[in-house]
Amino acid sequence: MDPFQYQDGELFCEQVSVSALSQEFGTPIWIYSKSKLVNEYRQIQEAFAAVDPVICYSVKANSNLSILKLLNEEGCSFDVVSGGELFRVREAGADTTKVAFAGVGKTDEEIRFALENDILMFNVESEPELDAISRIAAEMGKVAPVALRLNPDVDGKTHAKTTTGKKGNKFGMDFERHNELADKVLADPYLELRGIHMHIGSPINTTDPYRQSAEKALNIVRELRKKGHQTNWINLGGGFGLNYRGDEAATAQEYAEVIVPFVQEAECRLALEPGRSIAGNAGILVSEVVFVKHEGGKRFVIQDAAMNDLVRPAMYDSFHKIWPVKPSVAPPKDFEAELEGCPPADIVGPVCESCDYLAKSRPFPEVQRGDLLATFSAGAYGTVMSSNYNSRRRGTEVLVDGSEYKVIRRKETYEDLIAHERV
Repeated sequence: MDPFQYQDGELFCEQVSVSALSQEFGTPIWIYSKSKLVNEYRQIQEAFAAVDPVICYSVKANSNLSILKLLNEEGCSFDVVSGGELFRVREAGADTTKVAFAGVGKTDEEIRFALENDILMFNVESEPELDAISRIAAEMGKVAPVALRLNPDVDGKTHAKTTTGKKGNKFGMDFERHNELADKVLADPYLELRGIHMHIGSPINTTDPYRQSAEKALNIVRELRKKGHQTNWINLGGGFGLNYRGDEAATAQEYAEVIVPFVQEAECRLALEPGRSIAGNAGILVSEVVFVKHEGGKRFVIQDAAMNDLVRPAMYDSFHKIWPVKPSVAPPKDFEAELEGCPPADIVGPVCESCDYLAKSRPFPEVQRGDLLATFSAGAYGTVMSSNYNSRRRGTEVLVDGSEYKVIRRKETYEDLIAHERV
């Protein structure tokens, strides 16, 4: 069940009033639902239970320590793409021996830090990276566990800026090179080939791209085993879709139905790296209307959340449902359809960029200065991609648990903006 529901004319997160939280902590404010985070993780775990998966939550989706700690307590593991994310995971109390380390540009310092923490595996994205891991492992007297990130040339039919599985992307290595690279690992006493890794982008709303990737993974495992490789892991990355509009994404069970049979046939352990599908619909961004402006035949709803808070619409042309916290009109099923009494509006922020908008030409009810707006599906790739552009302070983050709540990141002060600078 969606934890964000309208009750008696106003929006609640679980049993807590969104307007009450906004009044207490100011806006912009990020509000997360504990039950939604936990339930989304559990659905994935249960859907893939037949192959006892290691679910490595993708930290880049939302890296708040309280959220990491919550998922760790649920038995979740983690996928990291930097030394900083690995540090966060460790600080959250996680077992680093179940952590997958991805990313195309791992530095020597990061590789060394990961080896010191005995991670599960590096998702190796290039031959030079493989050489660097071998060199550092030799210096440390360790054997580095690796999975080769192979590019399966599968089209996930997602946004051009978030596709990762086709030839020509910066991620991974050409599919045809797996034998050559695996042999190189086998000949190196400081490397251990644990498996193969494929990630085809995000969000992937249909199951067929995963079926194609899983089938290719099975065939590669068979080839490598014939050559004597002990390849025991298939990591199919993350990218599971999210219902930003309605029911556009497949369910965890539907993804599992196409992936699990191939993993079982391969007799491998399965690792997955979901992030968006766990955190996305567990959070909202709440803002306050500053002005309503009518110019050039358009209506602009100017509110105090901006592209520095949620950059996805500006960067990816992404869609987020937006509606008043105390609306005069009930929220529609289709937020883009014409609505009686709701002329189109651009919902924009105060940042000095023309691309600073959260929605454009969107049917929207009449609002006035001081009204609160909720931007939905903002739990993933919101705060982690936020910035202090225009020297704007980032807002409070609150985690709601039933009728209780706690601040998990305080609002920044002006002093915070210059705390690391020197004159």
